[in-house]
Amino acid sequence: MKNPIKITITGAAGHIGYALAFRVASGQMFGPDQPIILRLLEIPQALSSLYGVGMELEDCALPLLHDTVLTDDPAIGFRETDYAILIGAKPRSKGMQRNDLILENAKIFAMQGRSINEHASKNVRVLVVGNPANTNALIASANATDLHPRQFTSMTRLDHNRALGQLANKTNRLVADITRMIIWGNHSMTQYPDIGKCLINGTPAYDLVTRDWVIDHMIPRIQRRGAEIIEARGLSSAASAADAVVDHVRNWALGTQEGDWVSMGVASDGSYGISEGVVFSFPVTCKDGEYEIVQGLGLDNLDQSRLKTSEKELLEERAIVKDLLPKGR
Repeated sequence: MKNPIKITITGAAGHIGYALAFRVASGQMFGPDQPIILRLLEIPQALSSLYGVGMELEDCALPLLHDTVLTDDPAIGFRETDYAILIGAKPRSKGMQRNDLILENAKIFAMQGRSINEHASKNVRVLVVGNPANTNALIASANATDLHPRQFTSMTRLDHNRALGQLANKTNRLVADITRMIIWGNHSMTQYPDIGKCLINGTPAYDLVTRDWVIDHMIPRIQRRGAEIIEARGLSSAASAADAVVDHVRNWALGTQEGDWVSMGVASDGSYGISEGVVFSFPVTCKDGEYEIVQGLGLDNLDQSRLKTSEKELLEERAIVKDLLPKGR
């Protein structure tokens, strides 16, 4: 019997957290032979709902779930945790300016970064989902002063999966047939879904679709997909976001397929001319709990322009939260 993995989920009573907890506890993230301890963290006002989530987890009688901790105390929620999935964030309210929202959430993630630094395993892996995810990951990482920035990532896997779905539908192929999808940049309207390196059963994607379709339809649809779902169902995407969390962490922990890569928001090391330190989505391969940015992919002038647009937005966000970034981080 393997030792249990401790996994913390913040905002665990929310739509995404609720959809995620059962997937993790059933083995979808780490496999059918890996025991799990869930630490579910919420704000005090949501504890009643969180207790309901705990009851349902108990009622599922999941054989891999060895323990469930329900708390509003970060010291308990992050205690010795191996993986921290930071979902809980303040939503934008009516009349709130974007800069104000970024600052409000930055305060939350700065506190969580400090708490992770103090209480989590020193080998913890952190995935930030709460928006603006890239900059929140930067804030959390900067405030976890004893941990390496490589231990923090942000999620663009939902955008990656959405792009796979759009391309599969357009070409009448299976998602499993498609490799080498890329999401570059920020999880925002400036993200760049890039199929220029995609293969579909070994055939270049651009042999099967037109550039006009990609530029005029696919890219803007991925950029706006979240709003499209809200308009259709009256709620933001939850099940697809939870699935993307599972995919992101599973690949990070267990590895990517040979010959393929995935999209992850990671601290830039200067690759592709992107400013060091900003959390930027790159194509990465994963092995043994580590990731590496895929190097040497040729980019034309249009590609570079789109990357720079997203970089500019991330640098602007970093400037907004600069007072919450410890010196030297």
